Amino acid sequence: MMSRKVAFVTGASRGIGKAIAIHLAKAGFDVAITARTVREGEAREHSPTVKHSDTSALPGSLESTADLIRKEGRDVLPIAADITEPATLGFAAATALERWGGVDVVVHNARYIGAGHMDAFIDTPMEQIEKHIEGNVLATLRLNKFFIPSMIARGGGSIINMTSGSGFAAPPAPAGQGGWGMCYGVSKSAVHRIVGILAVELADKNIRAYNVDPGFIATERIAQDMAKFGFDASAGTPADVPAAVVAWLATSPEAPKYSGETVHAQYFCRDRKLLPSWNGQPAFTDPPLKYDTAPQVLSELESAELARRR
Repeated sequence: MMSRKVAFVTGASRGIGKAIAIHLAKAGFDVAITARTVREGEAREHSPTVKHSDTSALPGSLESTADLIRKEGRDVLPIAADITEPATLGFAAATALERWGGVDVVVHNARYIGAGHMDAFIDTPMEQIEKHIEGNVLATLRLNKFFIPSMIARGGGSIINMTSGSGFAAPPAPAGQGGWGMCYGVSKSAVHRIVGILAVELADKNIRAYNVDPGFIATERIAQDMAKFGFDASAGTPADVPAAVVAWLATSPEAPKYSGETVHAQYFCRDRKLLPSWNGQPAFTDPPLKYDTAPQVLSELESAELARRR
């Protein structure tokens, strides 16, 4: 009898992570989900800037995501974890491995939520930069240390990082005025590089690694927090778009050929018609991003569009 398919998704209480967990459940995975918010209405600091505090509750929770996964007929394991607290990550990984014996897909979606990513470098305390590095980069590496040995023992697996244009492009404007701060760009750039190295080192172990660039996505936090910084949630693409791409990478026999590369989710989803309910119109930033390197895994139409925008 084939063993169950298991996925581990971080930052799954809302937004892209929640959508990914549900799409993986639809694809036949039992899913371990982590986040800080266990129940609806929990309050904690999530201000994007050091200039003020914001502890208002954000929509979403592990409990609500878990309910939606169960409706898909799959098992779910909600585990509270904070990507800036290594002990909680170790507990989450150990719990998933003990419960299900191994993990086939790990999706690194969580990112540090807190001051700094909407602040100019000169205004950003070093401790906030350190928190971004801890949460966005070191947490990813720590979890990989836990899960890669179990993937090798199971005969293979997939590691999927949610990357960002901020990791390989200059911002279109200063932080807080439609762009992003040093904390976010530097940490995303570092986590972006992990995939290529793992893909090379683990290819002979049947382990694939992918970057998925979601593009501008309409999430609960974008709607609640980011309008004042020049980000209009109504212009974003639904979170189901990158989620459908992640599910495809986790299940398609064609996916391994993209190991080590960056998949730009909105074009990838549109070109392969992975989400029939979506209108297929990618969200663009205005002014456009100035890419430092040529993005990979692009359709001819996307390549032409990016060339026009440079």
